[in-house]
Amino acid sequence: MMHALEYQMVIEHHPVMLQEVLQGLNIDPAGIYIDATFGRGGHARAILETLNQQGRLLVLDKDPEAIRVAEELSQQDDRLISYQSSFSHLQTLCEKEGIVGRVKGILMDLGVSSPQLDTAERGFSFRLNGPLDMRMDPTCGVSAAEWLNEAEEQEIAWVLKSYGEEKFYRRIARAIVVARTVLPLETTQQLAEIIAKANPAWEKHKHPATRCFQAIRIWINRELEDLTGALDQALAVLAVGGRLAVISFHSLEDRIVKRFIQKHEKGDEYPRDLPIMARELHPKLQRVVRQMKPSLVEIEQNSRARSAVLRVAEKIGDL
Repeated sequence: MMHALEYQMVIEHHPVMLQEVLQGLNIDPAGIYIDATFGRGGHARAILETLNQQGRLLVLDKDPEAIRVAEELSQQDDRLISYQSSFSHLQTLCEKEGIVGRVKGILMDLGVSSPQLDTAERGFSFRLNGPLDMRMDPTCGVSAAEWLNEAEEQEIAWVLKSYGEEKFYRRIARAIVVARTVLPLETTQQLAEIIAKANPAWEKHKHPATRCFQAIRIWINRELEDLTGALDQALAVLAVGGRLAVISFHSLEDRIVKRFIQKHEKGDEYPRDLPIMARELHPKLQRVVRQMKPSLVEIEQNSRARSAVLRVAEKIGDL
């Protein structure tokens, strides 16, 4: 049974670009769909509302709290099947369900969910003081605190630069290593203060810890590696005519999605001077939505949507 605060979070959670996602997926009421990042189920509930009794929705999430909500929803609606899993296992789960090549649409809403950010105990937010965890699934893997207290300075610097595109990555990594010799890193507030002091040029309207917290979270959860694998698997399990919709929230994610779609829209690689017709390249995807951003109205209602980018592609040929 959900606590009152958790129930309120579910109700108040605003699924990003909801109507644009539904339109992009072009939902067949009798089709099989996958929400690969259930969160608190905003998109999933809307998809279920468009399906008839023959339709099915498979939902995945690493977060046990998210899956607890999904399981409660599945008890009310037998068209929904839930798994606590990364979408990096998408194809295996589809094989288990016998739906490979039959899926009409897949949604990936990347990054961290609002309930995760708003729960201090999860350690995702530099604005709320809590344990320095940051794991999507807090029951397995290494926490941010464990990694930051043990990692080499060079590794920390590389993560801040590569996954956070942080300009002052060397200074901040050095500050973290120096600070942990005095007192082990245990809380989000500790880390945010270390970063703020080490950052010599704060950006206007942006907390100096923003990029670093993003980088550490991505690294701890293997988000970019999982995304790369999940996109290939999504293409494999989609039916011809099925659609892939991906919402990303920063340039690293969006770049991976954009290049994936471009690669499979182009098709097979051949030397440029070979006289090959476009159709002979066997393209597997066709762009439906090149790049869409939230409306100004949505951003006013939900400021966390401001950096969202939606891309949609349709499968046009078998692998």
